[in-house]
Amino acid sequence: MKLWGENVICPFCSHDFTRVIDKREGSSGKTTRRRRECQKCGRRFTTFERVETLDLLVIKKDGKREIFDRLKLRSGIIKSCEKRPVSAEEIERIVDEAEAELRKINVSEVSSKKIGELVIKRLKRLDEIAYIRFASVYRQFADLSDFEKELTKLSKGLPASSLGKTTRRQGVKSKNEES
Repeated sequence: MKLWGENVICPFCSHDFTRVIDKREGSSGKTTRRRRECQKCGRRFTTFERVETLDLLVIKKDGKREIFDRLKLRSGIIKSCEKRPVSAEEIERIVDEAEAELRKINVSEVSSKKIGELVIKRLKRLDEIAYIRFASVYRQFADLSDFEKELTKLSKGLPASSLGKTTRRQGVKSKNEES
C-alpha cells in the first residue's frame, strides 16, 4: 500500500483516493489506526501508522544475521492466529509490545529465540491455540509427542518448556514408537 500524503491506495481497486472514517491511537501509544473507505469502490480497510526507528540485527538459529523485519514477525503471528478470534489490533499490539521490549534492552543484535519468547508469552495469554501453533513452528516440534508435552504443560498451568528439555509423559507413545 503506497501512501500519498493523507491518501492511501485502495487495496481492492487501486483507486488513489480514500477517506479516513475513523482514527484511533493504538494501545501502545506508538501507532495510529485509521479506518478508511475507498471513494471509488466503497470498500473499507484499516491502516496502521507508526514511527520506524528500530535498527536491529536478528541472529538466526544457524548463526546468520538479518535485519529485523516487523512485517515478517507480524506475518508469523497472523499465521498462528488464522481462524481464531484474534483481531488485527491484538496482533498489532503483540508486535508493538515485542518491538518496544526490544528497544528497551537497547542492543544492536538479538537472537531469534529472544524474539520468539517475547511473542510466545503474549500469545499464551491471548489465545492458547495460536500459542501452540506459534510454538510448534518456533520450537520446531518434531512429532505429536512434542505437542502432547506442550499441551500437558499448558493444561497444568506450568511454564511452557523448551523442546528437548521435557520428559515424555508416562504411557504415551509417539507414532514412531507405536510402529
